[in-house]
This record gives sequence, C-alpha cells and structure tokens, in this order.
Amino acid sequence: MITIIIDDEEHCRDVLHLLLTRYCPELQVVAVCAGSEEGLKAIAKFQPQLVFLDVEMPGMNGFELLEELGRPNFSVIFTTAYDQYAIKAIRHSALDFLLKPVDKDELMESVKKAVSQHHTSGPKTEALLQFLHQHMQPNERLALPTVDGLRMMPVREITYCESEGSYTRVFMQQHAVPLLICRSLKEVEDVLKDKGFFRVHNSYLINLSYMYKYIKGDGGEIIMTDGRSVPVSRHRKQEFLTRIEKL
Repeated sequence: MITIIIDDEEHCRDVLHLLLTRYCPELQVVAVCAGSEEGLKAIAKFQPQLVFLDVEMPGMNGFELLEELGRPNFSVIFTTAYDQYAIKAIRHSALDFLLKPVDKDELMESVKKAVSQHHTSGPKTEALLQFLHQHMQPNERLALPTVDGLRMMPVREITYCESEGSYTRVFMQQHAVPLLICRSLKEVEDVLKDKGFFRVHNSYLINLSYMYKYIKGDGGEIIMTDGRSVPVSRHRKQEFLTRIEKL
C-alpha cells in the first residue's frame, strides 16, 4: 500500500517512519513530508493509497489540505496532539486518528483498518469536511493564514471582513489594525456563513452580532458597533433584510 507521511515536526516524522518500517511491512512509504506544500506535491506525484496527516501545521493544516484536494481518493490516518474539536470531527466522520506520541500497537491496528476500508475513504473525507463547515461553534477558533504563518482567532472576535483582491482584511473587536489573511473573501464566507455572518456586498462579510443599525438607501448602509460603516449592495438588500428580521 503506497503511503505518505505529512507532519511539520521532524521528530514525529522520524518516529512514525521508523515504526511503519518495523511493524507495518504491508506499507511502502514513498515520501516523508515536512508540511502541506511538500505533501500536496508528493500526493500529486505518487498517488498514494494511504496518507498519515498531521492536523496542526503552519501555513495549511491537515483539514485545509484535504479541502485543497477536493475529493481525495486515498485513506487518511490523522496524527494529532490532543485536541477535542479535531478528534470530535474525525470521529464523526468515521476516519481514524493517532494521538502523539504514536503507540506501535495502536498504529498497527489503524493500518489494519485502513487497508481493509480503503474503498470507503472518499465519502468519509467528504463527511469530515462537511462537519467542519457546519458544526464549528461561535466560541471556537479559526486558524487564519497570514503571510508569515497562522493566527489563531476566536470566531466571536471577528466583526467583519473586507475583500482585498485574492486576500481578505479581517477586522476584529478591540484590534485597531485589521489582519490581512491569504484567503479570498469567498473562501472566508464559505467557512463563516453558518456562524452568524452574512455577505452584504461583494466586498464585505459582516458578523451580524456587531451590527449597530441599518440606514435605508439604494442598497443601504450598516453601522457596526465600532462605528465603522459597511455598504449593502442593491442585489443583496432584500435577502439581508429578510435575514435580520429573523434575528
């Protein structure tokens, strides 16, 4: 079974590779990658049947890597330090995971399961991504990719987001300077639209909890609780008014 390891921690990569070599002869490890960028290239090159994927990595975490791939056709075993939310999401999707430091007996059991269930990996991965989008709670944190790494930000701290080409400026409560992240506003909307956020304009996504008042007009204008003004586009006006009537 062609296998790839993706983990940004060198010690964890080395230990996992050693354990697989010693105890899982049915696997052929063809690449050991230091992060998501290397991992994506290795997946494209080797077309693996099994990937050991770290959950938390700088730049792009394990969940984001799977989203980047769209519909992965390989089995996934996540490796993670203890994180309640990540484990809940993985368990919900019937995917397997190993807690660090990896135990050899648990590893062998996970490999056995992956080999026997490889044909069901696609639907399970899709279920995981759907869960992540639909069930993140407002008090949970997002890993926001910036030009120099990741910034962990509670969803409840985000007041609104403004498009900046292929980037997005994220405005936050009690932060005078917005955070510039390496994601388009559409990508940000896809994550936040079910968390109390609404796209009022092609360039703006607002947290409805921080809306102070709406001023009527052609499209209209929203005054946020921090005093900032956000326009409402004409073609989104009626949907917006319908939405806030339900608050």
